[in-house]
Amino acid sequence: MKNSYEIVDVKNLLFVFDIENTCDVERERLIVEKNVNDPRQLRELFDVLLKSEFNEYTDGEQKSFIDTVDHFLRVDDNFDRVFNRMTTYFNEEVKDRPSFMRILLECLTKYRNEKTLANQIVK
Repeated sequence: MKNSYEIVDVKNLLFVFDIENTCDVERERLIVEKNVNDPRQLRELFDVLLKSEFNEYTDGEQKSFIDTVDHFLRVDDNFDRVFNRMTTYFNEEVKDRPSFMRILLECLTKYRNEKTLANQIVK
């Protein structure tokens, strides 16, 4: 059976950064203060705003998000269909969208591995 990957799933994952998301002045301030083109600051932003939300997903949902981001990176997608369809609080334009997504993939994988390890320790 072949997996079906939808770019909209990536956009939905990044909804936490979208202006259309509920109004949260503290979240907005945090997003604006970070340079999304700096890998270290981007990781920090993901850790603060995306990690807890990602951890609420089931293992299958987490795997699906990871596989989807990985798929679009492997096919050299430019991610315009994600970024051109959302308005973010980012203070500047994401200059290297594939790099942004590679860091996202790295963070999502790390979060999933941490959760898996934590669950194994509890057992």
